[in-house]
Amino acid sequence: MLLMSSGRMIAVLLASLMFSSILDSTVFSQSSNQLAKPVQNSSSLSEGDSVGVFYVTKVAGADDDGVLPGEQLCYRCRYGSSPMIMVFVRRTGVRVTELVKRIDTAVFSNRKRRLKGLVTMMGDSPSAVKAAAGEVAAAAKVEHVPVVVAKEVKTGPLNYKLPADAEVTVVVAKDSQVVKTHTFTSEKVDIAAVMSEVEKILE
Repeated sequence: MLLMSSGRMIAVLLASLMFSSILDSTVFSQSSNQLAKPVQNSSSLSEGDSVGVFYVTKVAGADDDGVLPGEQLCYRCRYGSSPMIMVFVRRTGVRVTELVKRIDTAVFSNRKRRLKGLVTMMGDSPSAVKAAAGEVAAAAKVEHVPVVVAKEVKTGPLNYKLPADAEVTVVVAKDSQVVKTHTFTSEKVDIAAVMSEVEKILE
């Protein structure tokens, strides 16, 4: 009986070790996938990529563009090949508000050069995102740039490959192609770097 019990104990121990090994392998595999995601997402759109169509709902801003709040449309389509700066926001803050202000001013100042701007809000709750869009528009006192909510409210337009871990993504484009993509946390938006890229596309 003792010998049999020892054998059973050994068998149980081996089975336990095998199960533990399998479990560790699965966890490692999941961790590897999670680590790979930021690398994959961080590529986002690259210089020379096309800026594709995406649909939004206007919330505020750009009072004179002929689009009423609540209307759904593709601003990217309206802008055509004009130089443009598109900001995708998952989290707001003082730096985001300041960036939106600067873009609004730049769009007005460079209207003869057809500069266009768009601020697209994203998040988990459509109602919360809409409210945040209104707050950003009010805080920045936007007059020339529309503040909108993405149709794909949680991810933003899939064809733009927006990094899931970026709170703010800025896409600067000209002739329907990406010139530069920036990603930031909401507290560390490099406004000078973004506006420098805007100057370049207007040269």
